[in-house]
Amino acid sequence: MGDVVNLLDRRVYSFPQIDRVLGLHHGTSERWIDGYERAGRFYQPVVRPEHTGDDVATWGELVECRFLSEYRDAGVTLQRMRPAVERLRELTGSRYPLASAQLWLAAEGRELVAQVQDDVQLSDRLSLVVVRSGQHMFDWSPRASRFRSSVRWSGQDVDSTPVSIVPDEGNPEIEIDPERGFGDPVIRGRGVTTGVIRELVQAGEPIESIAESYELERSQVEAALRYELKRAG
Repeated sequence: MGDVVNLLDRRVYSFPQIDRVLGLHHGTSERWIDGYERAGRFYQPVVRPEHTGDDVATWGELVECRFLSEYRDAGVTLQRMRPAVERLRELTGSRYPLASAQLWLAAEGRELVAQVQDDVQLSDRLSLVVVRSGQHMFDWSPRASRFRSSVRWSGQDVDSTPVSIVPDEGNPEIEIDPERGFGDPVIRGRGVTTGVIRELVQAGEPIESIAESYELERSQVEAALRYELKRAG
């Protein structure tokens, strides 16, 4: 049980690795996680409470980057989400509020987020929850809902921890699990990394032969290839 509790703090990823597995532009995850300097001004990170200079990211930080990746094309700098993240960190008591089951699994999670959004006057483009039409109830915003669907939890209560994420909603056969494949993307439920599949195909190995060797379905091998090709593109 101790391993599950400490999973979010497990130091696994370099910033370039996070950029690659989540399909981010080079340097994006470092800016989100540890801040950046531009034109003589330093911008504090969105993920970490403050700049640390540590270039190794934890599993929890990758999960939070997966959340932020849903908002990268929102047309608003993600720096504006920092006040909401800080407030959620205070209220949840979690180092990783955007990866906290208190937000995503607790019955009152959406109400908590709605209050924080209102308190910090978060831009509508960055909203996590929206008011259900004609009712005084809250739904997850489309972006937040996509993130929520990408997470597999260790359980269903507020003490649960994210144990894997789907990096690309269009390819649910591929997941990132810090305890499989050294944290690299793998075929869902298996330890076979998408990188291994790519290398075998590049070496001329037929898809049918790869599937047989690793006891996979052809569709799983093809899903791994689609993921790798999209990241390479």
